Amino acid sequence: MPSPYNPYMPIQRLSSLLVNQIAAGEVIERPASVVKELVENSIDALSTRIDVTIEVGGKELIRISDDGGGIAIDQLPLAIAPHATSKISEADDLNAIATLGFRGEALASIASVSRLSILSRPREQVEAGLIEIEGDVGGEPRPAGGAPGTVVTVRNLFFNTPARRKFLRTDQTETGRISDMMQNLALAHPEIGFTLHIDRRQKLDLPPRQTPTDRALSTLGNELREELLELKANERGIGMWGLVGRPSIARGTSKHQRVFLNGRLINDKSISHAIKEAYRGLLDHSRWPTIVLFLQIDPSMVDVNVHPAKAEVRFRNQSSIHGAVLNAVRATLHKADLTPRFDLNRTQSLAGALAIPGAPLPEFGSGLEAKPLGSSSSTPASSTFVDYFKRLDPQQKGFIYSEVREALAIEAPEMITDPQPQDQHEEKLPGVKAVENVLQIHSSYIVTQDAEGIVIIDQHALHERVMFEKLKARIESSSGGGNLESQRLLMPATIQVDRNQAEAIGELQDLLTRIGIEAELMGPTTVAVHAFSSLLFERNVDPVDFMHDFLEKAINMGLNHDPEAALHEVLDMMACKAAIKAGDRLTEPEIEELLAYRQTVERSSNCPHGRPTTLRLSLADLEKQFGRR
Repeated sequence: MPSPYNPYMPIQRLSSLLVNQIAAGEVIERPASVVKELVENSIDALSTRIDVTIEVGGKELIRISDDGGGIAIDQLPLAIAPHATSKISEADDLNAIATLGFRGEALASIASVSRLSILSRPREQVEAGLIEIEGDVGGEPRPAGGAPGTVVTVRNLFFNTPARRKFLRTDQTETGRISDMMQNLALAHPEIGFTLHIDRRQKLDLPPRQTPTDRALSTLGNELREELLELKANERGIGMWGLVGRPSIARGTSKHQRVFLNGRLINDKSISHAIKEAYRGLLDHSRWPTIVLFLQIDPSMVDVNVHPAKAEVRFRNQSSIHGAVLNAVRATLHKADLTPRFDLNRTQSLAGALAIPGAPLPEFGSGLEAKPLGSSSSTPASSTFVDYFKRLDPQQKGFIYSEVREALAIEAPEMITDPQPQDQHEEKLPGVKAVENVLQIHSSYIVTQDAEGIVIIDQHALHERVMFEKLKARIESSSGGGNLESQRLLMPATIQVDRNQAEAIGELQDLLTRIGIEAELMGPTTVAVHAFSSLLFERNVDPVDFMHDFLEKAINMGLNHDPEAALHEVLDMMACKAAIKAGDRLTEPEIEELLAYRQTVERSSNCPHGRPTTLRLSLADLEKQFGRR
């Protein structure tokens, strides 16, 4: 046990080694921190190639080699001195930092907890200089042979602070952190070539002078090329470029959301919130978008000197940054067709791709031709096509796969091939033509076509989006102070509630008023609804059922954290209640109107909860799988 602190101990000056080790505790958390600091120094030195070698998770060896500007031999002792740097010289420089490193403590901190050597040569000099240091014991620099640039070697990290070394994770975990760090640094600097060798195996090899797109795909994976949308914007003096992932490649964590500011990876809650808001209604709340976003801002408008590891920054105008990012990401998503596609390109045949495990494969004769969807004769492709839906989303609501498969095998679906002229349906959206080649499957799904192939629509999910947008538009255009229209009941509808729900009624009055509901307590556990939302009335939503669900959501999930967020959550619920249900048989005009709304409603590719409303099987995929091309 360490001896307790003695309050009568005299004040004394700490040794330089202890000072640097304390600083290392803030700057050098693990081997990946060493890699970050040294690679950033190489980037600041205007290197065109940076090579990184690690062994045993970086605990035994980290070597960073670059072809940058180099350090003169007489400057090497200063390079490892605390708070010595070539990147700033006066206090005003802190107001506009344009380099990645500037504190002047990284090399000193690393040297205090490792065996460090620096070999460096400026291009204008004929020989290099070498300096070695171990803890606080270091020699004088001496001449050595070396190419232009710098090689920093770190051995036995935390050898003299065993407590720190003990808290490091496994070699595999530390190696993974280094790989992630290198990918992030390489993403931010496509003009520089990077290599990474781990335990004598090459894990990364990126050439210099790549385009930002090629560098991003090299690190994220080229298979995502079709799933990423390019963002370009310049708003309020903020330059933005990035690759915005479609909702279909969202992840369960925020690991694949990367934001760079002036070449520096940052973690900013305001920007993360803006990105999340831009995807509102396209993703489930538990999912995170895949996005790489680069921001270019005047260095004087941001303070990067607020965190030892420089991971957090402070903006002079936080709201301006938030608004610019929100608008740019939202506009990029709005311009794109976000309909998910079936991926059949990974298979060699439709039979192999879609066959049921354990069932005999359908036989595809040489004379078989692809027939239009809804043809009167059944083909083996009909059942396998439905089986592919089952593999894609076995929880899809309202689709009883065994029944649909059987129906497709023995019946000719009813086709809508002769729609009524436009002037006979006054309720249709203006300018939208009647649709052709449409069928409704099992009173739950609408199948049609577009220029790209076959389109399958979940009628409930699409109508839910339509109803949500209608509710939102009514609130935004309401003359009653942003409240939905309400309709008074002839007799109040009464609901029995528990004590917690009864107490919540008073706190929820503002929210209830905004959605057009007038409700109050009539007794200790009785709530009376005197007026109800007109739109919910139009859709035959029962006030009692709705209030039960509303109060349950308010108690179990909370609706008081943010008024606007709470409003959106309730509008989501209202839209779900008011929407067409799976199992509802639709008339031809109803199908026609729903498809017309799909073309005009914002974000019609997803329901308000983020579930896709539409899936597409491209014509190119069909032709390829059937061997027609």
